[in-house]
Amino acid sequence: MPLPETATSPLPTTLDDWLARCERLHPKEIDMTLARTRRVKERLGLQFSVPVIEVAGTNGKGSTCAMLEAIALQAGYRVGLYSKPHLVHFEERCRINGQMVDGAALLPHFEAVEHARGDVSLTYFEFTLLAIARLLAETPLDLVILEVGMGGRLDAVNAFDADCAIVTSIDIDHAEYLGPDRETIAIEKAGIMRAGKPVIVSDPLPPQSLIDEAARVGADLWRFGRDFNCTGDKQQWRWAGRTRRFNALAYPALRGANQLLNASGVLAAFEALRAQLPITAQAVRQGFATVELAGRFQIVAGQPTLVLDVAHNPHAVATLAQNLDQMGFFPRTHAVFGAMADKDIAAILTRMAPLVDHWHFTDLPMPRAARADDLAAMHASLALAGPGPVTVQRHASPRQALDAALSAADPADRIVVFGSFHTVGGVLKDGTPRLAGKHAA
Repeated sequence: MPLPETATSPLPTTLDDWLARCERLHPKEIDMTLARTRRVKERLGLQFSVPVIEVAGTNGKGSTCAMLEAIALQAGYRVGLYSKPHLVHFEERCRINGQMVDGAALLPHFEAVEHARGDVSLTYFEFTLLAIARLLAETPLDLVILEVGMGGRLDAVNAFDADCAIVTSIDIDHAEYLGPDRETIAIEKAGIMRAGKPVIVSDPLPPQSLIDEAARVGADLWRFGRDFNCTGDKQQWRWAGRTRRFNALAYPALRGANQLLNASGVLAAFEALRAQLPITAQAVRQGFATVELAGRFQIVAGQPTLVLDVAHNPHAVATLAQNLDQMGFFPRTHAVFGAMADKDIAAILTRMAPLVDHWHFTDLPMPRAARADDLAAMHASLALAGPGPVTVQRHASPRQALDAALSAADPADRIVVFGSFHTVGGVLKDGTPRLAGKHAA
């Protein structure tokens, strides 16, 4: 077992070494409290001088952040974005003006956090957030977007005050930390609300506890269906807020059934901040048209078709299944799946089973992950029926699982890689795969 880092340990000189050091600083991977982050933040004198939007929710956070960023950039604003987790490279967690930060630019900020923390034992998440936040605070920007990691109330991002908060969907995930039901989890999400500041709720059916908490805090609550709404047909959609409307909008470039809810929340946030960050209809159209986000119902054209999605809880998987069902006909669907052991794997497998002909379960390179053998055993115990005869294979890595699926697939089939970020990241680490099946030549 590695020795804990001490004040006399030599400081790292590369980003990889800093990240390895951060992993050893705190005895727990997840230790939810704001006390440590706030203490070091104060020692750093860290604050933002531009509007801050914080995004919390069970699913849809990444898509919401990406659309906020894309529209603000099209409007001519300088934008800093913090998001997590990453798919392949740690540097994905920080973007400045749409570009992934260079790892070398983070090194002085890691060192500053190290000097400021003193005897405070920061978690990996807390340390890396503070380093990225310091870089963003020292960069000339017009808007900072911060994606909450887990919950909200005790998430380290909540050490910073939001000028506008967005809460996307609310469902059950991380129950051991956030609570067993939507009402309890909603209170955790509501922790990012601030008195007198707008909070946009994209969930069309928010728990009552979220509404009550907004009233208790004195936040300016914007609800889907009351303060903003959207309608549309197969060609275009329109949005209406409290005082502004956008008509004849093309659908966002991000695919999926829930993206219109996320997009509606984004436009509500910009209306709420219109005095500080006015945007034009052209910026909205261009932003939605150009937004990109890897691993969110990402369809890679090829033979067979490849679908990448980081759906890793029952709510997200239900959306994935709906999206897959709307894709059209494919003779067979091959699924590559890996997940953390603490997820509701039975519910995930049950929801996807009617769509999957061939399962490829994979190990993932971390202790929290369920083993492929365990996933296969769970699938067998559920006795799930597929669209036809079902096969199951087990693999040591996501890339090996994808290669096996490709070997078995016909050009007209589809392969769906889903589950943990590490599952999708495992097939993206050498670049986006371009598939050419065994009979496609």
